[in-house]
Amino acid sequence: MRHGEVHNPEGVLYGRLPDYHLSELGKEMAERVADHLAGRDIAHVVASPLERAQETAAPIAAAHGLATAVDERLIEAENVFQGKTFGVGDGSLRKPSHWKHLTNPFRPSWGEPYIEQVVRMMGALGAARDAARGREAVCVSHQLPIWVTRCFAEHRRLWHDPRRRQCSLASLTSFTYEGDRIVSVGYSEPARDLLPAHLTGKGGGSRPVGRSFGA
Repeated sequence: MRHGEVHNPEGVLYGRLPDYHLSELGKEMAERVADHLAGRDIAHVVASPLERAQETAAPIAAAHGLATAVDERLIEAENVFQGKTFGVGDGSLRKPSHWKHLTNPFRPSWGEPYIEQVVRMMGALGAARDAARGREAVCVSHQLPIWVTRCFAEHRRLWHDPRRRQCSLASLTSFTYEGDRIVSVGYSEPARDLLPAHLTGKGGGSRPVGRSFGA
């Protein structure tokens, strides 16, 4: 699961910075997904150590009488633009100081390599699978690590257009295992009706292009 909406009035790329919490809407999203999963056979809930992920996991864990475990491997991707306002459409690309970080979109050069994200995320998924063997686990993480892990599982290239990620706020990307092997990947958006209009294309414009190098 990707965390819910974050209170971020400055519009910075918050990355791994502390003290970024869910907004009121984000809390509503988390409760919505907890309700959606109430009837599932969930035996384990684990989250990234960042506050927004922990707060998203809390109502799910509570609904199943579980404590939320922490797995550092579920954390957001590292990004050199952390703490800055940065996006394709806000003029940031015109700053010469940024150019050295934008030389290789395949690795990518501005942050943690995609393959390293996949390795740690697959380790976290394997640990959650083992903790809930024969039942279900919920892992709360962040958009980019979830997306590249899905790409890996579906045998797709890891480099991509960030605007095309299918991983909305509070969405569920589901990995089904047979034994130790992933056999299918699913996707759902239980809180889609709570998403801001600019994220769903209902606001009369196209999908946003700002803050494209992480989320």
